[in-house]
Amino acid sequence: MSATTTLPEVTGSRARSAARPAKRTKASLSSPRTRALRVLSNTLLIVIGILFVVPLIWLVTASLDAQPTLAIKMPEVVTLDNFAAVMKPDLLFLPLWNSVLLAGGTAVATVVLASLAAYPLSRYKMRVGKPFLYAVLFGTCLPITAIMVPVYSLFVQLNLIDSVGGTILFLTASALPIAIWMMKNFMDGVPVELEHAAWMDGAGSMRTLVQIVLPLMRPGIAVVFIFTFIQAWGNFFVPFVLLLSPDYQPAAVSIFNFFGSFGAVAYGQLAAYSIVYSLPVLGLYVLVQRGLGGPSALAGAVKG
Repeated sequence: MSATTTLPEVTGSRARSAARPAKRTKASLSSPRTRALRVLSNTLLIVIGILFVVPLIWLVTASLDAQPTLAIKMPEVVTLDNFAAVMKPDLLFLPLWNSVLLAGGTAVATVVLASLAAYPLSRYKMRVGKPFLYAVLFGTCLPITAIMVPVYSLFVQLNLIDSVGGTILFLTASALPIAIWMMKNFMDGVPVELEHAAWMDGAGSMRTLVQIVLPLMRPGIAVVFIFTFIQAWGNFFVPFVLLLSPDYQPAAVSIFNFFGSFGAVAYGQLAAYSIVYSLPVLGLYVLVQRGLGGPSALAGAVKG
């Protein structure tokens, strides 16, 4: 027997079908538009990769070549004489140590001051909060070359010229604006309930910051530390202006010695020096990445 469907049932079924939203068809991965976007994105990534890889290839080949040039070519005679020429205490080891002092001192001071400045901006609602952040953001836009003349005059009056400590203070001041913004964003991700529990137990604001908030944002601290360290490590202009004695100049300034007069450049020694100069930063990045927790540092901190 065939079932008979009445007119009201058919009308109601059509109304319900019209009321339901139509399903959107997803674009297939094999569609022409998707394939074109994929080819375009892969091409851009390959071009960007080549732009990064080509200078690295030149560094390796030129550092091992007895007669290197600006062209990328396989060395006819592989030699380590370029590395031996730069492995001198006054040319490499002392400038590297000065770079460690400048970059490390700047990174530590920046992390400490940025944490103290970001904590009230993240946790307390103040009328001056947003204007202060906008002022800090404006500080990140100032070019360092535009303020070096008054800074140099100030350092002369304060007798801080050729002072490693004074240079660290200025590098810290120039790195603080962006560091405060980054630290505040990381600190916003720490649950406030943990601090409330600590306050109920009698902990003060400083103890809460040091023992609860900062340990939970270790990946953020690592990011700010590495970012500041790299910026100070590669800074040439500030140490070149403020540090006059060769005994205090970092490797970023000492590398200028390989550029001779009348366009003569020791390409092999320059490449070898650049490779050795980059190793401490790479080692620091690997060490910090393995030693600190990842994004799961807050896992299990708040329940319910």
